[in-house]
Amino acid sequence: MKSDKVYLVGFMGAGKSSVARALARRLDWRAVDVDEQIEQRERQTVSAIFARHGEPYFRAIERGVLMDQIAVRHLVVATGGGTFVDPQNRAVINRDGASIWLDVPLERLIARVPADGRRPLAADRAEFERLYTARRIAYQEAHYRVDASRVSIQAIVEELIDWLEQ
Repeated sequence: MKSDKVYLVGFMGAGKSSVARALARRLDWRAVDVDEQIEQRERQTVSAIFARHGEPYFRAIERGVLMDQIAVRHLVVATGGGTFVDPQNRAVINRDGASIWLDVPLERLIARVPADGRRPLAADRAEFERLYTARRIAYQEAHYRVDASRVSIQAIVEELIDWLEQ
């Protein structure tokens, strides 16, 4: 799929930020991490935003950061785990560029994502599992799915380059 912008979607801990940086380097594009942009804009961590203002406030800021990326081309965007779940965001992303789902099994994500509060939606493991199951439905609407569980970042990047050149 020829595109001048890539959006990486998937659950927290799937590797979106790391793959975005590596893919952007390989393409000689810029990489943007939505959560990092939110933290810079708000001058506080994602977990602090959730604690002080709640998830609806966070999602509104997230949408604004996403919309700021629309005019920019030659960009790899690492979305937040919930960004693509919102139907409006999903429609914008799928119109604006190539959406790629980094799919990782739940067991691997549990091993990668600590329940230490740094990721507010990961602290409660039962809720983590429920979110994972619910969000997979939205992630399936991405243009492309890559199994990101057992291969290196470089192998994922090479697979994505091959797909983008088709």
